Amino acid sequence: MKEFIDKVSSIHDVEQAEKLLYSLCPSNPTIKEALEFAKEAHRGQYRKSGEPYIIHPILVAAITAYVTNDQTMVVAALLHDVVEDTDKNIDEIEEHFGKEVVELVEGLTKIVAIRSEELVPSHSNEKLITSALSFRKMLIASIKDVRVLIIKLCDRLHNMLTLDALPKHKKKRIAEETLVVYAPIAHRLGIASIKNYLEDLSFYYLFPEEYAKIDRFISSHKVELQMKLNEFMDTVRKRIVQNGIRAEDFTILSRIKHYYSIYLKMQRKGISIEEVLDLLAIRVLVKEKLDCYKVLGIIHTNFKPLIMRFKDYIAVPKENGYQTIHTTVFDNASIFEVQIRTFEMHHTAEFGVAAHWKYKIGDVGVNLKWLENLQFQKENIEEFYELVKNDLYSEDISVFSPKGDVFTLPRGAVALDFAYAVHTDVGNRAKAAYINKQRQTLLTELKNGDIVRIETANEPILRCSWIDALKTSKAKEQMRQLCKQKYKEINAEAALNILASELRVSRAEVEEWIEKEGLRSLLHRIATEENFFNEVKNRFLSDYRKQKGMLFLLAPKRVHLEAKELENFRFVTSYPISAVEFDYCCHPKRDDEIVAFKEGNKAIIHHKMCQRAQELIAQGKPMLFVEWKSRGLPKYKLIALLPDRKGALASFLQYLSKLDINIISIELGKNLEQTNMCEMEFESSEESLELLRKKIASKVKIIEFIKTDDAYKK
Repeated sequence: MKEFIDKVSSIHDVEQAEKLLYSLCPSNPTIKEALEFAKEAHRGQYRKSGEPYIIHPILVAAITAYVTNDQTMVVAALLHDVVEDTDKNIDEIEEHFGKEVVELVEGLTKIVAIRSEELVPSHSNEKLITSALSFRKMLIASIKDVRVLIIKLCDRLHNMLTLDALPKHKKKRIAEETLVVYAPIAHRLGIASIKNYLEDLSFYYLFPEEYAKIDRFISSHKVELQMKLNEFMDTVRKRIVQNGIRAEDFTILSRIKHYYSIYLKMQRKGISIEEVLDLLAIRVLVKEKLDCYKVLGIIHTNFKPLIMRFKDYIAVPKENGYQTIHTTVFDNASIFEVQIRTFEMHHTAEFGVAAHWKYKIGDVGVNLKWLENLQFQKENIEEFYELVKNDLYSEDISVFSPKGDVFTLPRGAVALDFAYAVHTDVGNRAKAAYINKQRQTLLTELKNGDIVRIETANEPILRCSWIDALKTSKAKEQMRQLCKQKYKEINAEAALNILASELRVSRAEVEEWIEKEGLRSLLHRIATEENFFNEVKNRFLSDYRKQKGMLFLLAPKRVHLEAKELENFRFVTSYPISAVEFDYCCHPKRDDEIVAFKEGNKAIIHHKMCQRAQELIAQGKPMLFVEWKSRGLPKYKLIALLPDRKGALASFLQYLSKLDINIISIELGKNLEQTNMCEMEFESSEESLELLRKKIASKVKIIEFIKTDDAYKK
């Protein structure tokens, strides 16, 4: 692919770009029509480099055509910026090119729209989180047709090849976004050729000094390294021919590891480039799968292998369809990585999903289940980033069920991760694991090749404190959902006791009224939301007094709820509380989910998951509304674009005042390109970031909005 990318990089005029595209898609009238449509739409537009804009979509289409022979994708690549950047609309594209092309273009346009809204400005330090959010939303927007992702990767590759025209801070921002968002997608889709280029180009802009060091070493040792490779290749070629495989039936390719992978190895192992043992690698390509094993035998017979570095991805393919035998051997005091695959496997390894242009029609053996797994997350960006980072940046291991089914998991996964990979219900009810026939705990870390059997209970087992010990996003989110549901049930039961206690009536009376008012589905909120608790209390008293009629005197007197702080707790109650105690059964730590029982003037605190606490709740013991005492008002940072009109700032500040927001600092017009950009820090009693975001977004366009104590902000 290097020769092709070098050619793409050297093209700076429309005629050359067209020539390259037509060399890949000869005599294609649909592509010719799409090209003319795009040229007309982008007429008069220029890139930052000064080149006609149309060169970009033509070269994106050429890269797309190089990695796949799907004509629809090439047409969509030509038109990918038309809706976003010109006066042409989606209906015109459908009229000329049909519904399938329109769906791809709409998917690509949607990604651009999401990126412009969600990606932080280049002067911000919040790149990683926002890129993760951008990535998550991009996946969700594109998951119906993975071809959208492939075209987007080709688009991003060309953008990275032409990054020099942009200012330094934008280069860095785009490079970081590429490394965090797009390179891992290329990896998961199995498109190694694009992944390697995206990583190395990003590495060049993000870590120029480190890149230069590696480049100097490789350049200064180039002749020596190439001689070693040539000598090893010649020896391997002779040995293969001597063992009965004809020279025309196999090919040997050589390579030096790409720079970013060298850098990662140096970082992971804390070594210098001189200490990286497997800088050199060869690939042996053969016609048949059986020949791969024959070549492996020849290699291991003639060279001393490092057995710990042997991996057979042909017998057990990677999740994205990758198949190759990896081995590492010694030869004359040098170490070489040897990869053995068929020509077809090589095409799949280089181009992944893109190699299978008919994948929408039938099964091509490429597993896209990872895309589904990344949907096991909610709106909270902190949770999302925590969940996906393990799935994206871990090496894979393969483990087996007793029946021989293969499951691909990230390195570091435990037996309970495997249980959830088998089925959500198996994970929820898992009680023990048998690894290679030996009984082990569910938190035992799995190794490549383990055979795992899960023993299940009849009912789901809650292990809410285990979430951090799990590795896969599916397992974490399913366990989190199970725990949330259990907390919801406990809160609903506790709410009945709290109401009965504060209203001085029986729990049965409260339950009867709740059913009559249709509040059963909202009952859990009473135990955690002070305002809702007050509202329900007042409604009950009003109805209760009307119902009693002449027996008004028997109705509860007016109940006045007050917030009372004691030690680390805040109670909302009409009772005097003079002391807080913990029972012997559990000692919850700060921010754990808690409940409080009333014993005289004392509050007895339990963890919500405490078995004794749940028994007391079921018995209807008097309870109190309790929460942890606040550590101070949450602080937020906001960057927003104000409406472009006179008095916009004054109007916005007045609106924030109505939301009871206390402004700490404010800056307007800091960005010379966007004089209506406003940056501010403020305090708010509102704990929900998303709720506050929605309120503020109704008045201004939000560019960035975070809690300043966000653990993931750096």
